[in-house]
Amino acid sequence: MNTREETSVSEPRVYTETGSLADGRQVHYFNTTADARRASFADKRDLGERAEAGQLRYDPLRDEWIAVSAGRNARPQLPVACPLCPSEGHELTEIPAPDYEVAVFENRFPSFGGALPETGAPVPETGAPGLEISVPATGRCEVVCFSSQHEASFVDLPPERVELVVRTLARRTADLSARGDVAQVFCFENRGVEIGVTLHHPHGQIYGYPYVTPHTRRHLEAAARHREATGRNLFGDLLASERTGPRVVAANDLWTAFVPYAARWPFEVHLYPNERFADLAELPEEYISAFAPLYLEVLRRFDGAFRADASCEPGPMPYMAGWHQAPVNEHRDLAWLRLELVSTRRAAGKVKFLASSESVMGGFVNDLGPEQAARTLRDAL
Repeated sequence: MNTREETSVSEPRVYTETGSLADGRQVHYFNTTADARRASFADKRDLGERAEAGQLRYDPLRDEWIAVSAGRNARPQLPVACPLCPSEGHELTEIPAPDYEVAVFENRFPSFGGALPETGAPVPETGAPGLEISVPATGRCEVVCFSSQHEASFVDLPPERVELVVRTLARRTADLSARGDVAQVFCFENRGVEIGVTLHHPHGQIYGYPYVTPHTRRHLEAAARHREATGRNLFGDLLASERTGPRVVAANDLWTAFVPYAARWPFEVHLYPNERFADLAELPEEYISAFAPLYLEVLRRFDGAFRADASCEPGPMPYMAGWHQAPVNEHRDLAWLRLELVSTRRAAGKVKFLASSESVMGGFVNDLGPEQAARTLRDAL
């Protein structure tokens, strides 16, 4: 067991423990006490060999890398025994300890990574000759469990637990960024069957991509053009414009949550820190403390958006939430850390499907309108 204290004198203490699962994968426990000893519990399952890594294949038309990982097709879907609950008696799970606060483990069915060395071959230049370019899918995929309570959801967490989750994501961002085969770290959560969630236990994931993702490249290329033309930061200008506009949903002294002017999704909220940080590892403690209650408020507004419609009981709002972070080794002076929260639900009982225009051509149509979405969320509570 390895216990490490991640703190300064003025910051809340976070203690980490690292253990091993039966197939050699790591599990990390993030605790608020020093003597939890959760990593001392052994994984008693017989899991066999670890999943092999897939491939990254390059698409020259889209200028994108595609992960091909056939092993993911065997991942569990709505199992009787939840693999994210703590192990208890004969119910042995991915978490060997009988309880936990926040736990992170390597994904058993990774999109990329898997049984590979800690450092792998870099992704080749996209200008390499040939039309069929592939490399081993290095990188890392992890699962983040926000709570040991199976019936909880992120919105049910107390602010103190949300702070611990953010500190966990910050630590994993720093650790994965130092690996050598990770070009960008993406922390995200999906909720709801409409999104495709197959495990309802409150959890998210972390992807340590071995390449810089297409959206991030486009955002940073636009930011570079904006800086060349104006001398200013594009993200900062967008934030300044939105903070005085009609689409702010919630705000405090350090964060602003708004629906962007050209939102793609029926409900789309961006949460910006009011100062620029490249990634979660740079986020000061006061920003973490201020983020927790604001984000919980936005999630409650999402869940309350359609409660006034007596004709339909829509249930909790399905959503996708992901942190935009700077790449590990480029454009860190341009990037602006921010959280993007989107939902496919466009009305009570109605879902926005990404049909031909969105899925084939990339031409999005917003059925609700950003201003209406912002009003709905402001009125939700």
